[in-house]
Amino acid sequence: MKKNITFLFLVFCIIANANVRMPLLFSDGMVLQRNKPIPVWGWADPGEKVEIHFNKQTKTVQADKKGKWIVTLSPEKAGGPFELNITGKNKITIKNVLVGEVWICSGQSNMEFQVVKTTNAQKEIEDSNYPMIRHFGVAQDLSGSPKSDLKAGKWEVSSKETVGNFTAVGYYFAKKLYAELKIPIGIINTSWGGTNIETWTSREAFQQSDEFKAIIADVPVLNIDSISKLYAGKMKERVERIQGTEVTAANENTFREPAFNDQSWGTLNTPDLWENQPLGDLDGVVWMRKAITLSAEDIKNKAILSLAKIDDEDITYVNGIEVGTNKAWDARRVYEIPANVLKEGTNVIAIRIVDNSGGGGIYGEKEDLKLTVGSRIIPLDGKWKFRVIVVKTALSPNSYPSLLYNAMINPLVPYAFEGVLWYQGEANVTRASQYKKAFPLMITDWRTKWNQGNFPFYFVQLSTFNEFGGNSQKGSRWAELREAQTETLKLPNTGMAVTTDIGNAKDIHPTNKQDVGLRLAAIAMNNVYGKKQVFSGPVYQSHEIKGNQIILNFNHIGSGLATPDNTELKGFEIAGADKIFHPAKAIIQNNKIIVSAPEVPNPVAVHYGWADDDTEINLFNKEKFPASPFRTDNWEMITANEKYKVSK
Repeated sequence: MKKNITFLFLVFCIIANANVRMPLLFSDGMVLQRNKPIPVWGWADPGEKVEIHFNKQTKTVQADKKGKWIVTLSPEKAGGPFELNITGKNKITIKNVLVGEVWICSGQSNMEFQVVKTTNAQKEIEDSNYPMIRHFGVAQDLSGSPKSDLKAGKWEVSSKETVGNFTAVGYYFAKKLYAELKIPIGIINTSWGGTNIETWTSREAFQQSDEFKAIIADVPVLNIDSISKLYAGKMKERVERIQGTEVTAANENTFREPAFNDQSWGTLNTPDLWENQPLGDLDGVVWMRKAITLSAEDIKNKAILSLAKIDDEDITYVNGIEVGTNKAWDARRVYEIPANVLKEGTNVIAIRIVDNSGGGGIYGEKEDLKLTVGSRIIPLDGKWKFRVIVVKTALSPNSYPSLLYNAMINPLVPYAFEGVLWYQGEANVTRASQYKKAFPLMITDWRTKWNQGNFPFYFVQLSTFNEFGGNSQKGSRWAELREAQTETLKLPNTGMAVTTDIGNAKDIHPTNKQDVGLRLAAIAMNNVYGKKQVFSGPVYQSHEIKGNQIILNFNHIGSGLATPDNTELKGFEIAGADKIFHPAKAIIQNNKIIVSAPEVPNPVAVHYGWADDDTEINLFNKEKFPASPFRTDNWEMITANEKYKVSK
């Protein structure tokens, strides 16, 4: 009995002396923001006295009734390393703390995109020994209500062993800042691929918005498990309505067999993500099948099956035989079909696809979806049969608004920092017009939550990507989203890096993230750090019509408008009152651009780069910053009536 009493006493002592707790953001290797008040907070027993010591500062605070405490340290100059000591009934020592510049990096996959995937990655990794550059990776997490701390995350020092996993845009930005300022740079990477802007915005912001308050009123406030069950149930019901049968994995082993009858299955356009089709934002398991006919001559040849890209995982069968599998969501699938698998007549390709989150299905370029037999190429794009057999109970970040704000942004508040870098918008192109309200709403929301004033908020304009083949004739969702981003510059202390010249029309994830980081850094160096320089390409300002010409005026012309190697301007179109656009001749004259076309004697409007794929446009200033795409008209666009909806 005495042993038990002693054991219980020791347990009590351990519990009683381990009450002070810090957010994960406050941990070894951290970077604190210089020249600003420094909030430090944590948890203890209600009423517990807590002492905070940093450098030459000591502050004391008492935890409130809920055990929360917060103090604000006086601004510190750049330097370190220091220790941050927090003492209550127990003592926490946070080591190797630097003071410098802190930037939050957020958005979807192009911000998540890692250094190891970028152009010249190995060379960049070799040159990464920068102990003054620190990266905090926020673990991906969802929550139905605001969380007080992160699921996981840690500070890492830039080195060959660590940098490959850093956000590439954030790292190349930090590397440039360090080269210029020679002080510690901290980047906090909180990003998630495939996510829309609504999931990064707080519930309170929606409630106060005329555009969104009616939508948010119908969204229940539930814990994540309840939301997951509710969402999965409704998703399952919706899928069963679409495919007309129960969602079940029963008999799925027969789906790979060529003799299986799939006549009752629905069809999907391929290649294209499910999110762009009636299946919508589905995470789960789907079988897809396609039959092709081969001749006796065809089957004598070596056969290569190319399936573009598959998000996320696939097991691929031909005539019931497995020919390949891959779990990389952004990798092209190219599988060699073994001899004697193909046969004369009907052959069946069957693919079991697992989508864990974000986009799903066979996607990419239709030219990459084919069967090659010898020298003959058989296209496989078009209609494929499908059957959903599993709907995942786990939520997608896009299932409900605010899920990522709650779990991945709110726990960072009120950490002191200099500004935000943002790369997102691809997931919002179908609602580009509404992005003109949703994006400024989110920026204002974050500024309100942090209460650190109108801190710098710099973002990347969408690069070229030929997702829908959009253009001036049939409309372009991507061009509309770029316009919404440009209009967001009306908010104070914002900046935009244009990337029209460094994209890839066939890849939504261009690998040149170095120039993206450098362009964001140029904005920061000019606006924040007092190193005045040209930091933007030409931005359309106004126009005037003179006869059969439209004369365009620009801001941010630097030392003059130019094209690479003085080549002819490309990407300009002109229209009359009929709203039909024609390719136009454009010339630079006195740092203005004069646009005309013989088909349009009475011009009304100009478009520049108005397409999903704007690769060819070539207006720059002499400092080699590209001009942002634009239009001079205010005619209704194709996303004008597309609104955000929440699954009911």
